[in-house]
Amino acid sequence: MDDRTTGPGANPLRRKADRARTALHAAFAVACLIAAVCGAVVGRAAWTDGSHTAETVARHRHVVMAVAVGGTTYRAGGRPSDRTTTVAAATWHYPPDRAHRETVSVPPGTRKGDTVRVWVDDRGNAVAAPPDTAELALEAFFFGTAAFMGTLLVSGVLVAFGLRIVDARCARAWESEWEDVEPVWTGRLRPDQGADDG
Repeated sequence: MDDRTTGPGANPLRRKADRARTALHAAFAVACLIAAVCGAVVGRAAWTDGSHTAETVARHRHVVMAVAVGGTTYRAGGRPSDRTTTVAAATWHYPPDRAHRETVSVPPGTRKGDTVRVWVDDRGNAVAAPPDTAELALEAFFFGTAAFMGTLLVSGVLVAFGLRIVDARCARAWESEWEDVEPVWTGRLRPDQGADDG
């Protein structure tokens, strides 16, 4: 039995629709590889950009030692997902000739008179700490994963749409071919065929 499916003498049972389905599945496999490459490229770009930004920010962030001048309280984050932080009023000098007093995040259990570390900008105002490696890695992972999933989703939708078109054409072709074969196969007459028609 000759079961070749391509080239001269190919299997006659292998229809055009079968070849189209095979091509679409192969295209999706290639799209998966492209999605992985896109995810890696975007993730690396996010890591590089984030690292440069963090370095720039770090040049304008300074750690000063502040003194807590009030009791601690709790501050809820701006979003429901944000955790509650412990804060207290504190004072510090930065630059050395400029005094500051602000409510800043402090470790739990901080008491009045305790010394705490505070991140400040070039003018001495309290600011967030520069992003650390874990934050940069998480951001790069997020963007890389988003690029990977987005590419995969778009290609998956396009392949699924292509398969639906192939299936619809195949069904229409089957119905058309069955209309020609069914009367001979079953021996029944068509509505437009008389008893004496051969």
